[in-house]
Amino acid sequence: MAESITLFLLGVLVWLWFDSMRARERALVLGKRTCERDGLIFLDETVECVSLRFARNEEGRMALRRTYSFEFSDNGNNRRNGSVVMLGGEVESLYTEPYLIQ
Repeated sequence: MAESITLFLLGVLVWLWFDSMRARERALVLGKRTCERDGLIFLDETVECVSLRFARNEEGRMALRRTYSFEFSDNGNNRRNGSVVMLGGEVESLYTEPYLIQ
């Protein structure tokens, strides 16, 4: 019985890791595309998961809500913050700190 529980927990951890990597990759691509579209510089070529919690999606099912932060620059001499919120595998919101349009 203990082996079954251990295998189940290991399976859940592997699923969580793969699901998190897929969500992180999607957030990374979205951050890069947003910066390219707006003429910004996507800094460090990475996103960081800053929050992970359960939430309900539009169908009322429980899903993981992950918040990823990233940094960008509007002129190359500063750092500004942005974030992508993923609910399950879908993008829930995208935020970029206000910047000057040049």
